Amino acid sequence: MRAQWTYVQLPIPCGTGGMLSCAKEELDKAYPQADVYLYGQEIIADTHAICLADMLIKGQRAENIRQADTMKEDCFPEDKMRLVLMNPPFGQPWGGKDAGAGVEKAVTAEYAKLDSRFPAGLPAKSDMQLLFMQHAISKLDEESGRACIISNGSPLFSGGTSSGESQTRRWLLENDYVEAIVGLPGDLFYNTGIGIYIWVLSKNKSPKRLGKVQLIDATSKWRQMRRSLGNKRKFISDEQIDEIVALYANFQEGELCRILPNEEFLYKEYTVKQPLQRSYQITEERIDDLAAAKFKDDFHNPAKIEELSLIDEEDLTSKQRSQLEGLKKAEPVFERMVGLLRDNAMDAPTQDYKGFEKFIKELLAGLPDYKEKETPAQRKSVVEKVVDAMSEMDKTAPLRYKRDGSIEYDDATKDTELVKLSEDVDDYFEREVWPYVPDAKWFDEETENKVKTGAEIPFTRYFYKYEAPESSEKLLAEFNELEAQLQAQLKELMA
Repeated sequence: MRAQWTYVQLPIPCGTGGMLSCAKEELDKAYPQADVYLYGQEIIADTHAICLADMLIKGQRAENIRQADTMKEDCFPEDKMRLVLMNPPFGQPWGGKDAGAGVEKAVTAEYAKLDSRFPAGLPAKSDMQLLFMQHAISKLDEESGRACIISNGSPLFSGGTSSGESQTRRWLLENDYVEAIVGLPGDLFYNTGIGIYIWVLSKNKSPKRLGKVQLIDATSKWRQMRRSLGNKRKFISDEQIDEIVALYANFQEGELCRILPNEEFLYKEYTVKQPLQRSYQITEERIDDLAAAKFKDDFHNPAKIEELSLIDEEDLTSKQRSQLEGLKKAEPVFERMVGLLRDNAMDAPTQDYKGFEKFIKELLAGLPDYKEKETPAQRKSVVEKVVDAMSEMDKTAPLRYKRDGSIEYDDATKDTELVKLSEDVDDYFEREVWPYVPDAKWFDEETENKVKTGAEIPFTRYFYKYEAPESSEKLLAEFNELEAQLQAQLKELMA
């Protein structure tokens, strides 16, 4: 049998040595004829020292147990592993002010390499778990590598469509690396009570698993501890471990096991808009809304004026000073514009867009220039903003058309829908959108620079069981009973 290499990284206290030792014990039981070589990488000095001592006692090589930050370096760049075990820190930042010294610089430098350990992209700087997963894949033997990684729920669904998290999940699924995900109960760790998941990643799936992901719900597989140890109040018994392993090995659909194609978790984001149908009316309410909000960065921006005004004069940069002066110069012009609108308030709305636009353009034509080099396009932008601010959606208004004859759609109605890649977009809209918004239209805005295909794994959705709520009569009876008990207790206190 080929030599079995086991590589463990656990960048939190109380674990690397124990995880390596337990892994070797189990491998020795299952494959007594195999030679097992252990490799470990640990950032914390005390934990590294304990692990190193344990490995020396067990006859392993000292040079294979390194103290280093995984985000900064791979201590075994030339070695590939048949088995990788990892327990990355939950919610530990790799970038920003709370990250370790030099970590962000090292991660971005690694990402820029052609043979980067992080080929799928960089997740949000607040959590490095998906970076560890990419690193684990980079360490796996191409023929038989497999990884087991413990995570919280964040790597399953965090981030929007184009985020590094979503694109990392997409990369894992499109490359068919995700073999199984096991949901475990909460209260298993000493330092957190949240639920955790085990990701089983593989570089060489068996034929029956190709193109599929196995989800196992093991959240009910636990026993109560007699005595809590910090947040650890539960444990999984040996019998329950065997049950979880059997669910994985049998690879059969059931109450606690779902087997789904990779495409189930891949989706495309579509933009949805409604036709541009608006009525127009100058009202006090709309004028007040216009005056309270930012109109333009260089024209009316109350929040920016307040922010710059709070800075001492001598501390202002030349750019900030120029910006403040420009805003103060433009403010009287804006106030004059608001005054003109108030003087021309309308009693009734109109659906004549061109007529209303012409009216606003003529109304604002007498405003003094607030910028010496104001262009016609800038003046047009002001008119368009005012027209838009004085309007509201009106489904009885006539449709508006572009020069090419196509219907113009309203950006103010812009929304998004996430449609699985395995489902036809028109079928989805027939079921989920058009019964409620019949005139909505979807737009595919994915381009080379605007990624709209993503991935998420909503694990709990596949095991959700509906439970009918208590009847209102029963809830009312319980409320009245509690109120009676409270009244009786108050009488005792006042007696």
